[in-house]
Amino acid sequence: MEKMSRRELVVALSSFAALGGVASLAQTQSGQGAAENTGKKTSTSAKQDRVLDQSQTFQYAQLPVTNLPNGGTQRKVISGVLPTGEYIEVHETVLPAGKMPHPPHRHRNSEVLFIREGKLEFLNNGKPEPVGPGGVVFTASNVLHGLRNVGDTPASYFVIAISRAEKET
Repeated sequence: MEKMSRRELVVALSSFAALGGVASLAQTQSGQGAAENTGKKTSTSAKQDRVLDQSQTFQYAQLPVTNLPNGGTQRKVISGVLPTGEYIEVHETVLPAGKMPHPPHRHRNSEVLFIREGKLEFLNNGKPEPVGPGGVVFTASNVLHGLRNVGDTPASYFVIAISRAEKET
């Protein structure tokens, strides 16, 4: 199996994020998800998630901002099931200096983080690794990971979480 270069990974994931991100504007502006518009729904766990089957654009300034307990903020971009069956969730986090978004943990989904600003330390299965602007972090399924802003200024990064959608119940 041939390895993908960092450039190829960034281009592929950026394209994937843009593809998924365009579907969020309808939900953000109209308050309705694509599943409500098409009548399609797929279940991941007990809740119903919308099917992301409509292409659209979105404006960063219009994404809803949530204040986090650690003093940071989060902008939710998109969440739902792609027509190909994968569950995707994309958000941006702004993390204050010296803070963590949450304690180190592991989960079933994989994640890709695109670092926009700041100086972060990624805990990769117990080993700290520095990452800064333009850096990309991949967290594999069920591997212990964490993140801390080790800089003097806020750090911002986008998270793309991808997992296999559960079968309908």
